[in-house]
Amino acid sequence: MTTCHNDPVSARVAVVGTGYVGLTTAAALAHLGHDVVGIDIDAAKVERLRRGELPILEAGLDELVAEGVAAGRLRFTTDGIGTVGDRRFVFLCVPTPQGADGAADLSYIQEAARTLGPHLASDTVVVNKSTVPVGSARVVAAELRRDDVSVVSNPEFLREGSAVADFLKPDRVVIGSDDRAAALDTAELYSSLNAPIMITDPASAETIKYASNAFLATKLSFINAVAAVCEAVGADVADVVTGMGYDTRIGREFLRPGPGWGGSCFPKDTLAMVRIAADAGYDFGLLKGVVEVNDQQFDRVVDKIRRGVAGPLEGATVALWGLTFKARTDDLRDSPALEVAERLSKAGAKVVAYDPTVEPGRSDPSLESVQVTATALEAVTGADVLAVMTEWDQFRWVDLGEVAEAMSGATVIDGRNLLNPTDVRAAGLRYDGIGRS
Repeated sequence: MTTCHNDPVSARVAVVGTGYVGLTTAAALAHLGHDVVGIDIDAAKVERLRRGELPILEAGLDELVAEGVAAGRLRFTTDGIGTVGDRRFVFLCVPTPQGADGAADLSYIQEAARTLGPHLASDTVVVNKSTVPVGSARVVAAELRRDDVSVVSNPEFLREGSAVADFLKPDRVVIGSDDRAAALDTAELYSSLNAPIMITDPASAETIKYASNAFLATKLSFINAVAAVCEAVGADVADVVTGMGYDTRIGREFLRPGPGWGGSCFPKDTLAMVRIAADAGYDFGLLKGVVEVNDQQFDRVVDKIRRGVAGPLEGATVALWGLTFKARTDDLRDSPALEVAERLSKAGAKVVAYDPTVEPGRSDPSLESVQVTATALEAVTGADVLAVMTEWDQFRWVDLGEVAEAMSGATVIDGRNLLNPTDVRAAGLRYDGIGRS
């Protein structure tokens, strides 16, 4: 492992895929001084990016893209075949969705490698940044069918909502390759960052990504289970977390209870890790338990809402504040809020919701069980119970007196422990948080 502080030599880079990972990678590498082309098969998206219109909500990314385009270091195209021939590095940032059996679907990354392989220049380094199972570097190499091209695994550790900061101020950069020279050349791309750069073999690099997300998911499931114990014994999980967090061996990160974890990474990566272990002959019972606890947490939140209604869910109106899987992103993928909403809808409840990033009438299959409103107060009007599902800071400042007047019921289920219980009760409402006494 080595820490680099030198200024990088400008490199010619192509980034295949302009989703959360690809667009952040392209813009950040351009910010570091490299000549970057973002490639995507979606012509409409590419045209929007050329106009400076981003398809995702990510703090600071719009400024970074605009900076790169204005400086001439960043551009976008649909012509991957015509672009990669003069690129020293080609980053693969395409989706690897979860299959029905829990394994990662590598078809997109295989197709990209198969399509672009014949058009790469000799000595090109293909950098796999998509989250892939162990052995995928060999899969990509097989699809490229090029002995004169190297494959490097460079997993991303970007959190939605803080992806730009995570890229430019990383905890570490992990690079895995059987070609030491290619690994060192890839490390040079990041040499201006004040971060440890770890060079290892491809299998270790690929495992680091999954193991990291599996461990973080484990911490979240653990603290949600502790919160359930706190409710049973009359303890306050906020104080418990504070007391635990002072222990430097534990720390405070990812010990915030909530309605369950979700998003584009944790559900997919934990199940993939279980499948990777199973394929290798190991029954990862611990991680299976982590996933099971998370599923139970959705049921626990639904049960809280049912008690808040003080009657059957069938025919009740439930207001949800927040739909995205966490604040500071517009991503609805595997959102705990939508999982809870679907369970409520199946029980016969009417679910009305507000989220600052979701416009009423938005066409999205994941929103079929939800009626989306334009304001937080509109969502609670006539509601039997309110559940806070995403930690948007603006929910702290909604007038709780107006909320109490608008609701038919009088219970707030604070799934994120976001609101001040004293303020909620002062407004004449009943407060029920996660693990709060």
